[in-house]
Amino acid sequence: MKLRSCGIAAVTAMVPAATAAHAEPPKAAVFDFQLANLGAQGPTDADVARLGPLSDLLRAQLKVTGRYEVVSTDPVKAEVAKGAELRKCGGCADDFARKLGADVAITGEIQKVSNLILNINLYVKDLKAGTPEQAYSVDIRGDNDASFDHGVKYLVKNNLPPPESAAKSSR
Repeated sequence: MKLRSCGIAAVTAMVPAATAAHAEPPKAAVFDFQLANLGAQGPTDADVARLGPLSDLLRAQLKVTGRYEVVSTDPVKAEVAKGAELRKCGGCADDFARKLGADVAITGEIQKVSNLILNINLYVKDLKAGTPEQAYSVDIRGDNDASFDHGVKYLVKNNLPPPESAAKSSR
């Protein structure tokens, strides 16, 4: 009987530690990708049509990793559409993210140098820590959905930092 009560006490003592190790991920406002067309031609209808599904893929990929709790940006979508590009508005993405109750603002842009050379850029700003924005980029070849999807998946898997809990456990 004595041995059993010690085992229960040990398990009970471990529960708070396990709970603390699995803290909730930060809330992230993941804004829709925008175009930063650097090529000689303007964006095509296909370029514009790709932005929504690509943004949805990014949100889904981030959810799967457990890095962030993705909050909806729908409440500010009309305001974002009225304003300047999120990369050129002097921190308006941070303001929109705070309005949504997010801890992190994530913006993205597609740079189209040509139909063959394209870049997917993500910018992650930790609003709680107040640290400088972090930029992540991947070059893709091919102006098609498969290339873009592969690029977003690669960015999330290989370029973005791991969730905070994984980073701490690897130290």
